[in-house]
Amino acid sequence: MSPTLLWLIAGSILCLMEFIFPTAFVAFMMGVSALLVAVVSLILPQFTLQAVLWLLFSTLLIFLARRLFTPRRKRSPLDEATEGETLSEISPGQAGRVLYEGNSWRARCEDEEQAIAAHQKVYILRREGNTLIVVPQNILHS
Repeated sequence: MSPTLLWLIAGSILCLMEFIFPTAFVAFMMGVSALLVAVVSLILPQFTLQAVLWLLFSTLLIFLARRLFTPRRKRSPLDEATEGETLSEISPGQAGRVLYEGNSWRARCEDEEQAIAAHQKVYILRREGNTLIVVPQNILHS
């Protein structure tokens, strides 16, 4: 059996396996790689070199498929928000103190017109220098 025919059969089987056993395009990309190596085998007769090329093509195509076909999720600031608790009242447009990770931090409310009472749970959105930008926890429950 010629190496070209072997790569064509292997590529076809791998591509068809993707339809039967979904593997997130891994089997399909390996099949496409085998089909590419079938074309290369017409020029390069060494089977060892063909196998190395198949491994390289498979790795490259799987990596590219993951980058291209994996959906990107838009992230909101609250996705990474962590919790803290106000130690003092945060007046509108002013800074107050928040207990975060066992330390007292200077903090401002994201909404410059909103006040947050003392001893209230808050979400820390980000840090600007030594000041935490927070929103009250009940903002999500309103």
